[in-house]
Amino acid sequence: MRRSPVPVAVALLLTGHLSAVSRAADPPKPPVKMTAQEDHKRMLELLKIKEIRRGADGNPKSANAANLDESKANPYPDLPDPLVMKDGTKVTAALWAKRRAEIIEDFDREVYGRVPKNTPKVKWEVTATEKQTVGDVPVVAKKLVGHVDNSAYPLVTVDIQLTLTTPADAKGPVPVIMEFGFNFGGKGPAPKAGGPPSWQQQVLAKGWGYAIITPTSVQADNGAGLTTGIIGLCNRGQPRAVDDWGALRAWAWGASRALDHFETDPAVDAKRVGIEGLSRYGKAAIVTMAYDERFAIGFIGSSGAGGAKLHRRDYGEKVENVAGTGEYHWMAGNYIKYAGPLTAKDLPVDAHELVALCAPRPVLISVGSLQVEGGWIDARGMFMAGVAAEPVYKLLGKKGLGTSEFPAQETALTDGEIAFRQHAGGHTTGPNWPTFLKFADRYLKEPAAPKPPTADK
Repeated sequence: MRRSPVPVAVALLLTGHLSAVSRAADPPKPPVKMTAQEDHKRMLELLKIKEIRRGADGNPKSANAANLDESKANPYPDLPDPLVMKDGTKVTAALWAKRRAEIIEDFDREVYGRVPKNTPKVKWEVTATEKQTVGDVPVVAKKLVGHVDNSAYPLVTVDIQLTLTTPADAKGPVPVIMEFGFNFGGKGPAPKAGGPPSWQQQVLAKGWGYAIITPTSVQADNGAGLTTGIIGLCNRGQPRAVDDWGALRAWAWGASRALDHFETDPAVDAKRVGIEGLSRYGKAAIVTMAYDERFAIGFIGSSGAGGAKLHRRDYGEKVENVAGTGEYHWMAGNYIKYAGPLTAKDLPVDAHELVALCAPRPVLISVGSLQVEGGWIDARGMFMAGVAAEPVYKLLGKKGLGTSEFPAQETALTDGEIAFRQHAGGHTTGPNWPTFLKFADRYLKEPAAPKPPTADK
């Protein structure tokens, strides 16, 4: 009697080929396409929230105009204590690492979102190397692309755009200031005739280098892009969970991958790399500084809500604005809860603890004037966060702002590791670059050469 033939599927299973056939038969699904409004609504449904409170209006003539009255600005004056553990234990210097981990967990879960444990590797490629002159300084300008491994999900491609410019006559590795910004071929926009030198020229004048990373090459700056970019790649084109990372953490991740590359570049002293950004990129800069302890110094420009401004302040932009359809993608989905039914008072952390996570490293908080930049950014709210972070710096043997009195415009507070200056201009870090570079010189200047050993007598 003849035996029945073994079914093909069984034979494939026995030979270990069934999974390969299945994968071939089921190609990866393309990224889910949604508008920001659709994705925001989906997140509300996941959180079981019907609606959130309306954000403040930047138009002062609006019936819902943002508050600019200091007497009404602090409805929730009590801030979480960064020096008390969850179990009530008072934090000592020896316990700070443990307390730091607790604070990061709260920011991960409720504010900025969690970075996946196994993010794809990045392979850096130098696509161009040019000898240029910036101002009157000869430089070597490199264009780089960080190719993110997408073998697990080929339908999303992420190529991080970065430029690195260093003095051509440098005798060794130099400090580098990296900016979140747009790529101008390494040179930056030409300064106006008769105006001050560009920030790039000011950096080069110190013998340092600079880099510019393009955040949107890492992750799009909108909710519709959350199923692409590095977030979409890690999620294989699917929408986020409520505690997944948002764009700010994604941009910070990109900056950290750039620093990985700098650690391999002989032109860069990777232990003396600073991070700078303005506005939403100021938010990204302080998030980068807080999470990646390898960055030596931070220059945080007009970062406002979601950055160095206290969430508990009702002045200018509010939690409700950041949680809305235009900005929610910066944050974890869980953050939306604090715009309804919860409030900023219910947040387990606030911006002073974000500043504290930078300790003991130096950070300068920069802002423009109320008259020109306006009150949306909330200069005082960022200053107050710096003041409230001071106990952590002191615990670690460093200095803070040294005062709780809001300084006069153009008064630089730079004696401690937390620094602050409000310039007379608008939404820019431009007027504060000289102050920052003088401040940074204290930490990034060339280390003194070791003294030769004294011969034994």
